[in-house]
Amino acid sequence: MNLTCNIRARRLRCGICLPPAWRAGLIFLVAAVIAAGCQPFRPDTRDLTRRVPEQFSLYDTSSPATDRWWTTFDDTELNGILEAALAHNLTLEAAWARLRQASSLAVQSGADRYPDLTGGADYLRGRQRAGDGLERDLDSATVSLLSTYEIDLWGRVASRYRSAHLTAAATRQDLYTAAITISAEVVERWIGIISQRMQKKLLQEQLRINRTLLDLVKLRFRNGLASALDVYQQKQLVDEVMAGMPLVEQQEQLLLHQLAVLLGRPPLAEVAVSRDSLPAPAPLPAVGLPADLLSARPDIQAAGMRLAAADWQIAQARANRLPALRLTARGGYGEGELNALFDNWLVSLAANLTAPLLDGGRLRSEVDRTRAVSDERLAAYYDTVLNAVKEVEDALVREAKQREHLQGVRQVTDTARKALEEAGVRYRNGLTDYLPVLTQLLSVQSLERDLIRKQAELLTIRVGLHRALGGNWPATLEMPDPKSGNGTSIGMNQHERDD
Repeated sequence: MNLTCNIRARRLRCGICLPPAWRAGLIFLVAAVIAAGCQPFRPDTRDLTRRVPEQFSLYDTSSPATDRWWTTFDDTELNGILEAALAHNLTLEAAWARLRQASSLAVQSGADRYPDLTGGADYLRGRQRAGDGLERDLDSATVSLLSTYEIDLWGRVASRYRSAHLTAAATRQDLYTAAITISAEVVERWIGIISQRMQKKLLQEQLRINRTLLDLVKLRFRNGLASALDVYQQKQLVDEVMAGMPLVEQQEQLLLHQLAVLLGRPPLAEVAVSRDSLPAPAPLPAVGLPADLLSARPDIQAAGMRLAAADWQIAQARANRLPALRLTARGGYGEGELNALFDNWLVSLAANLTAPLLDGGRLRSEVDRTRAVSDERLAAYYDTVLNAVKEVEDALVREAKQREHLQGVRQVTDTARKALEEAGVRYRNGLTDYLPVLTQLLSVQSLERDLIRKQAELLTIRVGLHRALGGNWPATLEMPDPKSGNGTSIGMNQHERDD
């Protein structure tokens, strides 16, 4: 059904080629559609906090810190490494590119909210032979404009835009999740490098001690106070320490390669890590309430935004089953003579009302499909929330038990050192052979190496807790300029502010 008004040569001519009764019915239908358009489809409200526990099982419930947590290690070099990683990591660069793509798609989806306007121009010059045999010159030019606009009666256009906008916002939260993951991985590699250096230093000291003891055993052997077996056993201990040294150096180099790649550099690029001892763990951060994770964890926010986008897709699918009202406006100027170009002109306005009648159930099935997508994302959202709470709970339990275990390892190491001292005294006094000394020496040196590993594990668990708590600090990151490579501040886009 088309309603067309033409203005030609400054005269208005409205024609509706319908009987009067049809005209009245058409007017009533259009009025009813426009009136009903005041009630567009909207998603149902949801309570997304009903499966969130009231509190964590351990520690206080004060508000969690959202600043850059790695500064608690009080290492300027580490702070610089993190800043470089967040600025040049290639995974983050890819995430920024995905965000630009999603933002562009959101802008495209919002274009239908406004009328479009296209223009055209045509010029014709030639000769034409008439029926009387005479030839005439042709010289004409036309200029035209075309504009179309859909009156969003049921919120179909707005629903599509909001869905795309929420998808772009979820992509931004994916970027924030990647930033949190990258920061945790960088600090974990940094801890691992320092731990391997401490292991190497310890092995060098143990090698020095074992060689000194080997010289003493050889001296006692030459004096008939020790057996050849004692010499071979102590020599075996020296060889074992020497054999373990390359593995420690290997692991340190592998971690340096990984850290360089996280910084967006080649694996063999030099990364300045001069520290040779692990920092002491800072006081436990405030973990807040589980509900705080809903705003502090970007992966939860992304899941919630994708759920909301799916709900708007349901509204769009429902609106697609109802009539659509589109307006088309055309304007043109033309004349047979070029010098009278603007003497003749035409303007037309058409209203086009279309409605699906028979589609074999396609539109209804699309509504069912989008509802199933929404149900899927609702389950994914709750799964993300529960796993986030679980990660925090796991990190809290692991840190508590790791501290207890570390205290036990220290106690065992102190006891083993005392036992080694006593075994050495008894051996020097001829009360026992060398085997008790060797046994205790092996035990002490193994416990010393294990103690370093446990200290590194405690710091790694702390990093995991910060990672599980999330934080709002990624919102301060700057988008890299794809042309110049420099960071530019990025805030909320115009299409995000409009929502």
